[in-house]
Amino acid sequence: MSAFAAFMAQNAIKAEPLTVIVSKRFVGEDGVPEEWLVGPVTGAEDEELRREATRRRPPAAGNTRDGYVTEIDYNRYLGLLAARCTLYPDLNDAALQNSYGVLSPDSLLKTMLTAGEFAEYAARVQEVCGFDMDGAVEEAKKP
Repeated sequence: MSAFAAFMAQNAIKAEPLTVIVSKRFVGEDGVPEEWLVGPVTGAEDEELRREATRRRPPAAGNTRDGYVTEIDYNRYLGLLAARCTLYPDLNDAALQNSYGVLSPDSLLKTMLTAGEFAEYAARVQEVCGFDMDGAVEEAKKP
């Protein structure tokens, strides 16, 4: 196989979903915390999520720029990303959404998890998707 053939779809190593314990509050009949299944998204799917989390707003008062300002609502993006990457439990399940009184997978995730659980889960999801969280932390620490 040539080096170039390694890039062909049929030769690429598939990204495998991971199982994670998201919360010790969701336990099975055996008393053991339930595992969640988390899978990565493609670059194209990520772009779609970023587009969905982008909003347009008028410029701030006193700003002389013409037109609207576009910005990504990072909290919305993280919720959408985490929901899209969650393979189990099924966050699209109507009965599960109804039990928490919400109508969307990302709202369900943010409602069923505590703030700390969601933050930890969002970090794990980003790792599964290949984001370098250690590098981001180090970059944020720089003056």
